[in-house]
Order: sequence, then C-alpha cells, then structure tokens
Amino acid sequence: MALNSCLKVSRIIPRVLYRNVIPLACATRTLTNSLGTHFQFVQYTPALTCRGTIQWRNFSSSKGTDVGTDVSYEQLKQLLAAGTASVIDVREPWELREYGNIPGSMNVPLGQVSNALQLKPEDFKEKYGGNMPSQAGNIVFTCLAGVRSKTALDAAASLGYSNVQHYPGGWQDWAKHEILQTKE
Repeated sequence: MALNSCLKVSRIIPRVLYRNVIPLACATRTLTNSLGTHFQFVQYTPALTCRGTIQWRNFSSSKGTDVGTDVSYEQLKQLLAAGTASVIDVREPWELREYGNIPGSMNVPLGQVSNALQLKPEDFKEKYGGNMPSQAGNIVFTCLAGVRSKTALDAAASLGYSNVQHYPGGWQDWAKHEILQTKE
C-alpha cells in the first residue's frame, strides 16, 4: 500500500519540477535485492522541449525576467552617472558610517527590504530618502561583499520586481576601484 502511494507521488514530482517539457519519458524498473525481494521504481528522463533544450524549473516567482544579473564596477558607474538605476545598499546604517557608501545609493537594511518594497512611494521616500523603484525599474543591490545583496535580489524578485541586479563586489570592490583611480 505504501509502495503504491510512493509510486503515485513519484509520478507527480517530475511534472512539478519540469516546466515546458513535452513529453516526459519514463520507464518502470524492477530491482531484486539479495533476499529475493522485488522493488519497483520509476525512472524519469526529461524529454527535450520544443527548442531542443532541457528547461529546469526555476522556483523564483519571476517569470522569464532577467533576474540575478551581476553588475561590474564599470557598469554600476555608468548606471549611476545616467541615473537609470536605483542603487540600494542593504548594509546596516552603522556600516555605512564606519566604512562609507557608494555615492547615489540609498540605504535599506536587508531586514527591511521586503517591507520597504511593498510601501507606498511617498512612505518609501520619507523613510529611505529616495524614490521608490517601480516593479519594472532597474534596481541594483549592493552590500559589503555581495552576499546580502544576493539575498535582497531574491527577495525583490519574489515580490515581482523584474529587473533586479546585484553588485557582487559590494563596497569592498567599489572602494578598491575608487582608491586606484585617485592614485592615477
């Protein structure tokens, strides 16, 4: 009885895990152990999609968007100069005072990112001192070394923000580049 339930569940799992896969190839196999007991299991092979590639399920709520792109120092500099992106530093305020911040960025601590991105624009501006990014607007998250910014990126994507990126080098990379430029 339990084995039949497991087999039924195992037939459903690939349909949940694979998206846009037509059809799913499967085969039932029987194994025999050293005691002579027979075990049946279902072996799944993902079939190819119409485009000829395997597409794995991406458990993000963002659909077909360019989520998670890394931004280099040069790209971030260009985005800041052009004013085409909202740069959000997710470090704590004391870290900004201690180490410094990227000019043109606004501070939204990581623990507040999800709530902040759900505020009304006027409340966001009052609390964080900058314009609230739109769901289709370009947002670049940054932190000290790129770990927290990746978490913030995932949080924003789960809220439906479609054009989110992060600066993996964070403040450390920014400061290194800025110091090198001032020496030249």
